[in-house]
Amino acid sequence: MARKRKGNPIDGWLVLDKPLGITSTQALARCRHAFNAAKAGHGGTLDPLASGILPIAFGEATKTVAFVMDGRKAYRFTVRWGIATETEDAEGAVSATSALRPTRAEIEALLPEFLGTIAQVPPRYSAIKIAGERAYDLARDGQVPDLQPRNVEVHRLDLVAMPDADHAEFEAECGKGTYIRSLARDLALGLGTVGHVAALRRTRCGPFAEADAISLDKLLSLGHSAPSLGLLRSVATALDDIPALALTADEAHHLANGQALAVLPLLRRCPCPEAATAPALRAMLGDRVVAIARVEAGFLKPVRVIHPSEHGDSGVDHAGTQAGTD
Repeated sequence: MARKRKGNPIDGWLVLDKPLGITSTQALARCRHAFNAAKAGHGGTLDPLASGILPIAFGEATKTVAFVMDGRKAYRFTVRWGIATETEDAEGAVSATSALRPTRAEIEALLPEFLGTIAQVPPRYSAIKIAGERAYDLARDGQVPDLQPRNVEVHRLDLVAMPDADHAEFEAECGKGTYIRSLARDLALGLGTVGHVAALRRTRCGPFAEADAISLDKLLSLGHSAPSLGLLRSVATALDDIPALALTADEAHHLANGQALAVLPLLRRCPCPEAATAPALRAMLGDRVVAIARVEAGFLKPVRVIHPSEHGDSGVDHAGTQAGTD
C-alpha cells in the first residue's frame, strides 16, 4: 500500500518573489510548510544571489511545471565591468581583471549581436550534467568541465542604465536554458574587457510576473491564515499558451479515465486548427483542465490527467475562495 503524503491535497500556483540569500529549494520548503501542502515543486531554479519570480506548484499543478520552465523568462541584471570571477557572479573568486570600461555607444552597438538564436557556453558553475556529474561539482573539485556551446534564444536585450563607469544595467527576455551569467560574460568579452553579474532579478517566468507575486516575508507573516486569502492561481494558468479543446461531461469522464476520444467530432464542435500539429493540448470541461493531451492517429489521448482535489480546483482561480498554499 502506498504511503499517504503528509499535508493537504492542494492544487494551484503560488507566485513567489524569492528573496536574496536562500536557495529555490529552501524557498519551496517554506511555502509548502506555510500551506501545509502534501505535494509541491517549483518552476525554474533561481540561485541564492538572484531574487524575483519563483513560481511554486502545489498538487496537480506540479504536472504543468514543464510548461512554465519552457516559457519565456525576463530579467533585470547588472554587469560589473573589469572583474571576472570563477562563478561569473559576485560570489566567486576574482579570475581576471581589465582596466577597459565600455562606453554607452559601444555597448548599444554590440547588443544586436546577442539577439535571436545565439550559441552560448554555460557557466562552469552550473547544474549542467557531464557524464552524469554536475558541472559545479566538477568545478569545485578543481576540474575544468567540458561544456559545449548550446543554442539559446534571446528575444530582447536592452541597456537601461549606466550608474557609473564600472556598472551597466540591462533587461533581457530569453528562452529556456539561457544563462544570464554567460550573457554578461560574453558581452564583456565582446567589448574587449571582462565582467560578471553583480545583481540579478527575474521579473517574469512563463505567465507569472512581478504584479502577481507575494514576498516570502509577507507570506510567512500571514501564518495559518495564508491558505484562506486567495493567493493561488489556477493550474490552467501554466497552460495559457496551449491550444484548448472543449469537452462534454461524458467526454471528460472518459478522458480522465485514460480512454482516447475520436478527435473529429471534437473538432467539428470546437474547431482547433493547431490540434493536429500541437505537441500538447488542453482538454477542458468548462474552466477546468481535465488533461494535457495530444492527437495521435485520429484520437485525442491523455498525457497527464489533472485530478482536482477537495482543497483546490484545477481550473479556476482561487481569489476570494477558501484555498486551504519554487
